[in-house]
Amino acid sequence: MKLSEQDYKNYTAILHEELIPAMGCTEPIAIAYAASMARKLLGEMPTRMTVNCSGNMIKNVKGVTVPNSGGQKGIEVAAILGMVGGDPDKKLEVIAGVTDEDREECRRLNEAKICDVNLAENVPNLYIEISMESEEHTACVRIAYHHTEIVYMKKDDEVLRDEEHAIAKEASQGIVCADRSKMSLQGLIDYADTVDLAEIRDVIGRQIEMNSRISQEGLDNAWGAQVGKTILGSFGHDVRTEACAAAAAGSDARMSGCPLPVVINSGSGNQGITVTMPVLVYAREWKISEEKMYRAMLVSNLVSIYIKHYIGALSAFCGAVSAACGSGAAITYMAGGDYQHIGRTITSTLANVGGIVCDGAKRSCAAKIAASVNAALLAHYMSMNDKQFQPGEGIVEYDVEETIKNMGYIGRVGMKSTDKEILNVMIDKADVDSCL
Repeated sequence: MKLSEQDYKNYTAILHEELIPAMGCTEPIAIAYAASMARKLLGEMPTRMTVNCSGNMIKNVKGVTVPNSGGQKGIEVAAILGMVGGDPDKKLEVIAGVTDEDREECRRLNEAKICDVNLAENVPNLYIEISMESEEHTACVRIAYHHTEIVYMKKDDEVLRDEEHAIAKEASQGIVCADRSKMSLQGLIDYADTVDLAEIRDVIGRQIEMNSRISQEGLDNAWGAQVGKTILGSFGHDVRTEACAAAAAGSDARMSGCPLPVVINSGSGNQGITVTMPVLVYAREWKISEEKMYRAMLVSNLVSIYIKHYIGALSAFCGAVSAACGSGAAITYMAGGDYQHIGRTITSTLANVGGIVCDGAKRSCAAKIAASVNAALLAHYMSMNDKQFQPGEGIVEYDVEETIKNMGYIGRVGMKSTDKEILNVMIDKADVDSCL
């Protein structure tokens, strides 16, 4: 398959859009970013603030420590800290520069109940609306679909931006966004094989540097439930164990408020860590050349993005699974596997752990990452020995592309009711006794 110049540009644009630095869990950071934008728009400190969020946002913020907050948790904390000390120009690193004074002010305002939080119904899975009011002015900012995509801004009675106007403006300026619908497994492998690495070396290099640093932090210190440290301490130090531990350790640190930035994948720092660390561990063990490792990193990132785009930004599907498919595919690629081998690795991973549910961002994400990476490694070794789960077994099809689409349908459509009930359980609105 020969890629066109437009295909090359599209894959490169996807990588540049997706692989960006973020500080802490991206959902609370997105709330902080929206709040910092609303505060800038208001022009002064508000007397009241209201945060309306989709259920998936609430699910992913409820149990995670907001980074740089001094151990504080929750939507209110994310919004108030972004309002008090956030720098909107830094986007997903919006609260990287908050001070001790900002943290104390956040605690004070949170205790004063300045912020109200509500569940927004009938909105996109990724949705934040922050309204602020002062004695003289009001301001409103909405984010939807992507963590930094501001679709609506209003000050007092003047609408400054809405989604339709923004799309029309971008179209008139000739801005073309990366098109994930044009991705294919064969296409992304061909891209990884042949692209001039100079076009993406800085992007991948930054991902390797940042994600390695937070992984090592998780291994060196007592973050979270210490899943990564437990794996190494209990299961030894062979390459498979180290690959699982390195990925889990990054999540250990990240989910517990470590302020180190990560380079994300599919809008998630955990997924960014998962597509990175197992590949680096195997590359080091196998003494893979830097060029081959970088090309494998392209496979890992693009496979994860490709699978996840069928599912959507937030759902009841655990994104660690799609990210582990990426790292497993990349390890197969480094081992000399071709399209068929890589397809088998992806298929067998999805057939094994495709049903892991997302019940919010929290410390147990590290364990789900470890389980997913372990499944991907099993799939890799099966594939290199010409073994895989067969078509007709569950969601498995003859064509890996169709298996990926099946998983996407289950994640996007089949898990809608699951997602709702997970949220009901988390906010104590589920009548769990009625089903016993």
